[in-house]
Amino acid sequence: MNNLPRIVLLLMVACLHTVVLGGCKGKSESPLFLESNRKGGEAEAPVKDVPTDILSTQKAFSNVSKKVTPSVVNISTVSRRKVIQPFFETNPLFEDFFGAPQTRQDRSLGSGFLISKDGYIVTNSHVVRDAESIQVKLSNDKVYDAKVVGSDQKTDIAVIKINAADLPVAVLGDSDKLEVGQWAIAIGNPFGLDRTMTVGVISATGRSNMGIETYENFIQTDASINPGNSGGPLLNVYGEVIGINTAIVAAGQGIGFAIPVNMAKPVFSQLIQKGSVSRGYMGVTIQPVTEELAQSFGLKQARGALVNDVIKGGPADKAGIRQGDVITGLNGTEVKDPSHLQRLVAEAGVGKSAKISIFRDGKALELSMTLASADSAPKRQREERSERRQEGEADQLGLVVENAEQGGGVAVVDVARDGIAAEAGIKRGDVIVSINRKRTANTAEYSRAIQQAVRGSNLTILVRRGEASIYFALRIK
Repeated sequence: MNNLPRIVLLLMVACLHTVVLGGCKGKSESPLFLESNRKGGEAEAPVKDVPTDILSTQKAFSNVSKKVTPSVVNISTVSRRKVIQPFFETNPLFEDFFGAPQTRQDRSLGSGFLISKDGYIVTNSHVVRDAESIQVKLSNDKVYDAKVVGSDQKTDIAVIKINAADLPVAVLGDSDKLEVGQWAIAIGNPFGLDRTMTVGVISATGRSNMGIETYENFIQTDASINPGNSGGPLLNVYGEVIGINTAIVAAGQGIGFAIPVNMAKPVFSQLIQKGSVSRGYMGVTIQPVTEELAQSFGLKQARGALVNDVIKGGPADKAGIRQGDVITGLNGTEVKDPSHLQRLVAEAGVGKSAKISIFRDGKALELSMTLASADSAPKRQREERSERRQEGEADQLGLVVENAEQGGGVAVVDVARDGIAAEAGIKRGDVIVSINRKRTANTAEYSRAIQQAVRGSNLTILVRRGEASIYFALRIK
């Protein structure tokens, strides 16, 4: 009998324990979240009937990423640049008193894609320019040292090489068949974020006269292209490379440019074969055909390239082209404007025979010409440059300029302190590449552009300063 209270107490504790556990069990049966039955849960998806075409498009993008991403590489470079003191940078005695300028180590990121199993990689020239060392990281996170095989600043294309084998290779498409509105997919390394994929459409084709490169025929896309995407592929829905991402418009959202792959192929092929690029050369200077000029020449539309000078002894001179001729076609392709003709001639090939369509005195004519190498074009004598530098006579902008040694454009060799160019921020060493969005390839084009400017008008000047491109707005006084 003495054990009875103890037994009752144990039974009461057991019952209480059961009630507590039962209560906990009851609470745990209420889920903390809903999980889709597509993942083994009990809840149905909020949208049951997703249109088939949306699912197909989504699947297509995923397939492109899976198939092409292994051929896309991340490129990191290390270069060394001078640290310039702004107050002393124009003083020739600075180094005499303070020694040679200090340098700093710069690191930059870019993208590229493999075109051969043994490690040839296509990227932008500006990604690897002046690099002391280059490292390439593959999609499997393996890192290789790379060397520059060849670089072409006029198209901003470069080829680098790593020592590896059995690498995944990108497939090149046909950029000539692109249409506005087609899907465009960019894969690259924006802001150092490995193998980022963005999607948009082809916004336009044949963009030129942008003042970015010497030879321009850009694909415009709204697929997001950011710093670090440079050199990466622009793809179609088949996963074929249709362009090389190369530039953005910083002031515009969703405006990026890519070099068409058909334009790039002959360039990187020559870089691989011989390390440099040879281009065709006619031996003429040309200008756009305005509406007024078209009417005065009797042309139905303002198209083509007006010859304003013929280099004596050059291919055009030998073929019979004269000053005042309007070049309307090359090898059956209609010439749109001077930059289009420049590109067609460059791509036609050295030593090749070309059919030139011209308009002269109200008649259409066709001439044959053997294109020479652009390397054989007569250079301006260095004596002239040094003489001009010694004269130091500034133009109406307050600048003394000469033809740039590399990459085209006009180099600023001196800046008048009280000139409007100095007020705007242009400095000695800058290279003027375009004025009012028209390419400025040499001092003749530069002089023509500023002479045409009237008092009170504005000039928009694009300057290349090191790796950066900067626009300046000047008002003619």
